[in-house]
Parts: sequence; structure tokens; C-alpha cells
Amino acid sequence: MANTLYPPPRPQSVGEILDSAFRIFRATLVQCLPYAIAAVIAGQLPNIYYLVSGRNMLQGLAGFRDPVWVTLYILGYVIAIVLWSAVLLRQYALSTGHPAETSSELSTAVRRVPAMALLGILTGCAVAVWFLPTLALQGTARLATALVLAIPACYLVVALSCGGAVLLVTGRGPLASLVHSFRLTSGSFWRLTSIYTVAFVLLMVLYLVSGLLAGLVSVLLAHGDIAVITAATTVFVVILSAVGTPFFWALALAVLGDLSVRKEGADLAQRLSSPAAS
Repeated sequence: MANTLYPPPRPQSVGEILDSAFRIFRATLVQCLPYAIAAVIAGQLPNIYYLVSGRNMLQGLAGFRDPVWVTLYILGYVIAIVLWSAVLLRQYALSTGHPAETSSELSTAVRRVPAMALLGILTGCAVAVWFLPTLALQGTARLATALVLAIPACYLVVALSCGGAVLLVTGRGPLASLVHSFRLTSGSFWRLTSIYTVAFVLLMVLYLVSGLLAGLVSVLLAHGDIAVITAATTVFVVILSAVGTPFFWALALAVLGDLSVRKEGADLAQRLSSPAAS
């Protein structure tokens, strides 16, 4: 990679952060796609098991009574965490001008599985605790209370949104990563909300347009063969689902880079001004 994409040389605007995310995404997509596709397949291990055994994949919680299904679910989730983490580690390496090293990425990702899992649990609990009061209510009161409590919950989601990237990039522990994310995002709620909203809308539009085009191409090339159409559609869904992971991490990396530059720049300015003030 000719130019490093991370970190940015200065604090960026909303548009510049999105542009940085797309640049990281474009520059790393091809090399990250194998990880992402494998992660999608790993996440589908329980459904593949049901499909092979001739069972209905839409049985909901009934699958948790099947020990094989539960084992595959846990195994698939762990493998997916490893591969998701490897995607960000590869993007980080490529964006900082370093070569991709599969063995190093996977070994680091494996070591950080417990930390990533715990970070997810802590984040989920921190958000869910806001809705505990609704358990004591019924009907309209519960709904109204949930809507009100969703405001601080959404704030917390944004505040902790950099936790995963911080953990993988800096090697901090789960709790320290969440604390650092909260510190970095402090004062940037509306800016980050705008970034995440625009990125989500763009990704949905990409999915919609790509889905329509892929469906049209599949129908035209299959000449009415349902089996071919189904197979082509399945392959497309896997690839399209996989594309979302590199995009998500590219956005997380771009946001983390901007926030780090902003915060570290402010800290540096404060340290430089302290002697003068004293």
C-alpha cells in the first residue's frame, strides 16, 4: 500500500471519516474477504447441521435442546469471533503500511477470543440494565418507559462502540477497552450518530441494489433452472453477508483513528499549556 490510511494526519469531518472508511474498505476487501466468508459459514454451522440431517432450520429455541446443535452453535460462534478479529487485525496492518501475516493474525485473534467474548457480554449487560425497570410494568406503561430508557441506552451504545476496535488494536482488556472507548467518544455523540447512520443507510442501499442485480443475473443465466437459481442466490448471499464485516471494521478503524487523533491532540495541547499556566 503506497500511503498509510491509519491513523489520519489530523482530526476529520464526518464526510472525511466516511471517506477514510471506504478507502480502508476498498484497499483491504480482497485480502479480508476469505476471513469474512469463512466467518459467515462458521456462523451457519448449526443450520448446515439441520439441513444435512433433514430437519427444519426454523425451529427457534428448540435447537437448544439438541446437544449437537448447541455444540456447533458455540463452536461456530467462537470460530466467527476469531475470523472477525482477524479481519480487523489484517485491515489495521495493511492500513498502517505493514504486510498481512495470516499466522500472526489468527494466533492473536485466538488469544483474544475470551476478551472479545467478555467485552460483548459487558456491553450487552451495560445496555440491557437500562431496560430492567420495564419488567415491573405492563402494557402501554412498559412501552412508554422502554422508549424513554432507549435514549440513554442508545447513548451508551455509541459511547462503547469503539470497544472492540480498541481491544484488538491496542491489546487492552475488555473493561479497559470499554472505558477507553467511553473516554474517546465523550462529546462526540451526535457526530458519531451521524456517521453510523449514514454508513448504515449506504450499506443497506448497496445490499438492495446488489441483491436486485444478482437476482436478475441469476434468473437470466439459469434459464429457469430453479436449482441453479437457488445455488447462485445462496453463493451471493454468503458473499454479500461477508462484505459487511470488512465494511464494519473499516468504519470502526476510521472512527477510532479520528477519535484517537482528536483526544491525543487535545491531551498534548493540555500538557504543553500546563507549564505556561503554572
